[in-house]
Amino acid sequence: MQKKSSLFWISLISAVAVVAGGLFWFFSTAGEWQKPEIRLSKDLRSLGQQGVLTLELRDNRGLSAASVRITQGSLTLPIASVRFDDKPLRQRTVNVPIDPFALKLREGSAVLTVSASDRSLWNNTTVVTRPVTIELSPPQIFPNNPVNIFFPGGAGVVTYRLSKPVAQTGVQVDQAYFPAHPVLIAGQASYVCYFAIPMDAQERLVDMRITARDAAGNNAASAIPRTMKSRKFRSDKMAVSDAFLQQKMPEFQSAIPALRGKTAIEVFRYVNGALRLENEQTIRDLCRKTQPRALWEGPFLRMKNASPMALFGDRRTWEYQGQVVGQSLHLGEDLASLNNSAIEAANNGVVVFTGPLGIYGNAVLIDHGLGLFSLYGHLSAIDARVGQAVQRGDVIGRSGTTGLAGGDHLHFSILVGGQFVDPREWWDPHWIEDDVMKKLQAGSL
Repeated sequence: MQKKSSLFWISLISAVAVVAGGLFWFFSTAGEWQKPEIRLSKDLRSLGQQGVLTLELRDNRGLSAASVRITQGSLTLPIASVRFDDKPLRQRTVNVPIDPFALKLREGSAVLTVSASDRSLWNNTTVVTRPVTIELSPPQIFPNNPVNIFFPGGAGVVTYRLSKPVAQTGVQVDQAYFPAHPVLIAGQASYVCYFAIPMDAQERLVDMRITARDAAGNNAASAIPRTMKSRKFRSDKMAVSDAFLQQKMPEFQSAIPALRGKTAIEVFRYVNGALRLENEQTIRDLCRKTQPRALWEGPFLRMKNASPMALFGDRRTWEYQGQVVGQSLHLGEDLASLNNSAIEAANNGVVVFTGPLGIYGNAVLIDHGLGLFSLYGHLSAIDARVGQAVQRGDVIGRSGTTGLAGGDHLHFSILVGGQFVDPREWWDPHWIEDDVMKKLQAGSL
């Protein structure tokens, strides 16, 4: 009797386990109740002339179908419908183009509806609605500067107004983009943009335009009128001596473990090539964040009693024992005076970097606001700290030979929007007045 009772309970427990397992399998597959998840494009509040709606769809069982429609007034229009008839998909990203003109939508409010269904027995469906604004008119651009005089390798400055608020605006120069900054000019909401002129701008046609894009994705552009002046750049041959290699390369080998065990000329090739590019990118990255107002005033200071040793735009061919071992483009001006000369901040600003910076040695980078920066390299000592507000003429360090420097000097650079430009313009009070300040007259930055 006891044996029969044990068999009964074992059979019952086994049956319950089988039923429970079957129910678990059913409700986790064909019988699951969980609805699909729908995520729409971030900050989707408006649709422009050519919009794209990005849908992220997810479901544990697998997606079956999705659809998009838009309602404006009493009119409901289908935009897209898709079925996922192939193998079960648990996740899918769908880009849905929306053409308001083809749909004959008018400017104003509308409601976007997105639905998605899964492959379960119950055909679980999720519906998401989102109010949107149809905007068909692109922003209008009103330039303030009908006459602009630019120099190859120099900086350009433009100011302008827009007809409405925008999501992004700035100046496009070929493939480079320079963000503009809001300012008040003559009591009107305006924008100012500092941008770099390509060094070969005199030799070819440069695509240079003000651009604006509103929240709906409508784009506008306005070509920048300009007169391009001539400017010549030098080309030099630089001899790399064994003495220079023995003096400077150990500094880089101690800082970069991967260079240890390499010959001095191998180290030089790396430093003058890959490390130079890496350092320039680091500087550009540091310039991405800038103060929202102009901190500088008047011409920038040039190092006192200093002779120019190298100019902006110098193209250098480096030779060792009669063989070319590298090339480089000089992106600043080298200034030499007495050893360990005091280095002053060229203008008011905020220090955003101090410390070792590869080929530039000990360096300081100052943000002067609205995308304008100055760089001080090869310092023997740094007398500034990150976050410090400095005034024009404040001592921030001492000249030296750190980095890829053969003798005591200051490497000085100016950057606008993360791009190096000829610093000589910013020392010139006439250029500052004619090409910058007159464009900002009656303005409050």
